[in-house]
Amino acid sequence: MSVDIYELAKRLETQVLEDAKEVFSETVIEYAYNPRNMGEISCADGVGKITGTCGDTVQIQICVEDGRISESRFMTDGCGTSIACGSMLTEMIGDKTIEEALVITSDDLLRSLDGLPEEYVHCSVLAVDTLHAAIADYRTNLEQPDKLMRDKQGDDQE
Repeated sequence: MSVDIYELAKRLETQVLEDAKEVFSETVIEYAYNPRNMGEISCADGVGKITGTCGDTVQIQICVEDGRISESRFMTDGCGTSIACGSMLTEMIGDKTIEEALVITSDDLLRSLDGLPEEYVHCSVLAVDTLHAAIADYRTNLEQPDKLMRDKQGDDQE
């Protein structure tokens, strides 16, 4: 009996997706399977990195131009829900001022994702907390511009 490994993989993927649709919104599935803004920024103005109680680590990087977030990226070693949260949040903060980004809550993120099961809500809290850490780092860098310049020059030399 011969098994086509590609056909088996396709059937498993289809089954996993069908199972996910019973638990997660279409929006969560879309952002988990097709994340936006995943990656790193070589010369970010602010970086936040937090490991949550679940063990997932999320990093968010922001660039700020003329007082607005001009670019943001995220990385995570976490589950699909952490990916969806980081992805949606980086879209939500695009072109926002720092003050506007700071008022985004976990509930706002949950609404944008069309909700999460209770056992995954902590992923939205982790993403928002990480954004706040990135903004705090940005503000620290504003107070110490020589540190930011050294960091950016070090990135350029790599």
